[in-house]
Amino acid sequence: MNGTVLDQAGKSLPGATVEVRNDATGVAKSATTDSDGRFSVTDLSPGAYSIRVAAPGFALATRSGAQLNPGVTLDVPITMSVESVATSITVNETISMAAATAPSGNTLEALAARTEVSEDFIRNFMSPVADYSEYVNYAPGTFSINANGIGLGQGKTFFRGFKDGQYSMTFDGIPFEDSNDPTHHSWAQFPSGWTASVDFDRSPGLSSEFGPANFGGSINLQSPQLFPDPDIRVTGSDGSFNTRLLQLDAESGFFGPGKKNSFLMDMQQLLSDGYQTFNYQKRVAGYGKYQYRINNRSSITLYGGLVDIWTNTPDTNNPTRAQVAQFGDNFLSTSTPFLPNGAPDAYFYGYSKYHVQTDFDYASYNADFGEGWHFDMKLYTTRYWNKQFLQKGGNPVDLSLATPTGVDKLNGFRRAGDTAVLSKQTKWGIFRTGIWYEWAYTDRYQYPSNLVTELNTPFPNFHEHFITQTTHPFAEYEWHLAAKFVVTVGLKDANYAFNLNQYQDTNTVLCLGGKLVAANKTANTPPVCAGGAQFVNHRVNYNSWLPNAAARYSIKSNWSVYGQFAEGSQIPPSNVSMSREATF
Repeated sequence: MNGTVLDQAGKSLPGATVEVRNDATGVAKSATTDSDGRFSVTDLSPGAYSIRVAAPGFALATRSGAQLNPGVTLDVPITMSVESVATSITVNETISMAAATAPSGNTLEALAARTEVSEDFIRNFMSPVADYSEYVNYAPGTFSINANGIGLGQGKTFFRGFKDGQYSMTFDGIPFEDSNDPTHHSWAQFPSGWTASVDFDRSPGLSSEFGPANFGGSINLQSPQLFPDPDIRVTGSDGSFNTRLLQLDAESGFFGPGKKNSFLMDMQQLLSDGYQTFNYQKRVAGYGKYQYRINNRSSITLYGGLVDIWTNTPDTNNPTRAQVAQFGDNFLSTSTPFLPNGAPDAYFYGYSKYHVQTDFDYASYNADFGEGWHFDMKLYTTRYWNKQFLQKGGNPVDLSLATPTGVDKLNGFRRAGDTAVLSKQTKWGIFRTGIWYEWAYTDRYQYPSNLVTELNTPFPNFHEHFITQTTHPFAEYEWHLAAKFVVTVGLKDANYAFNLNQYQDTNTVLCLGGKLVAANKTANTPPVCAGGAQFVNHRVNYNSWLPNAAARYSIKSNWSVYGQFAEGSQIPPSNVSMSREATF
């Protein structure tokens, strides 16, 4: 369903909130009009719909009986009237002016405690360099902070009292997280402009909601929609800490035979000195989203995004109390490679080299087969490659070959997976079944290294490869007991398999049956292993059956109550399965 929202003079109204509700099922979807007053709502089942439109300063506009037929795109023009004084104090409509302009909101269709941060708010009120860790601050029970400034480093987010790693995050319904624990990297994934809206579920969610740590809830990011009209936007931003952003966004609109193709892209570069001393940031990123509408019932979507970051953020990115007292609360690094006594300065920013590369790609197929059958599938792959060269923890610098204090560090993984959901809608309700499967390969190591020559020792502090497999099949039924009463029950099987190889090292598993020859500072030789196994293997499997039940009752058109019982899971960090000083 497409449409245009106009005022009484026939001028377009950007930023209006449009709600489209299926009269038979009560299921509603919303959209926000673009700069030309246009809106587009996709993936609607055939049937009769009621439409409500709200915009600041205008009376609520309603339209009922909009009939959406199979194979036809419905175009709906909406004209809004200026709100009178008498109606401006009326706040008991489903979409009031306050609801339309609030930073966050809820939905009457919720079966649990949910909050939504809208595309309109993100686009018009957030800093152009903000990432999703800043967006989440506008949801109740959420706190996030970035010590180097907005969008200029790794934001730490707490959700419902849970720290990062104890809740799930998704992008367009696809879970994403680190591989050694379910934490996230806000500066390296989905930077400014890539997230259109955010949905927060402060519960373990329904059985059909995927994620590795849903016990703590889930934060769900959505990419921008594809609109029917072409558009090009260039954004330039210059702000605090010498922060500069140049960003190009382009939309093709619908094009090609039958207007079945559409494309959206973003390219950007960010440069900043950062709030913290000598914590320089450079980020180059871009994504593209392409959609082909096979017909009015099915479509294929391709998405690909790349992020490349260079920075001088050290391993310990917080100053000591003494440093804050002496240099100020923004102290982190220095510009002097050597101290007055000629020794290397452990806090010199040039000794911290941080390069992160990520990508996030998926191909989705969405189809309405008719007679209530609907299928949605997403094949995806993600990569995170964090390569660091650093001085550990501000300790005194040692440039010897025997015990160098520099560290050559890698934390990298590649994931590949699939989410698939099949549903059947009848007059009694909706049955859903599906699966989330994911395979991930991880390589992690830390080698002692000379800060000046960047030469590594033969054996690492630790080195590990591991493969994880996640499988979440589920079944769920949404029972429409009455027009105002909905009950949903479901069951999910959460399975997590872990296969780890730990290689010989001088600090963690040691020589695996061999002999550790200690470092010799007199001869300037590093520690080495003589003999022993190359690696030790660990395997473990975790499995949980997770039931779910939820109910919602609509008291009035603008009042509803809900209740939920649910169990959620949280995958363990990889170090749970690691050995220290393994013996044979």
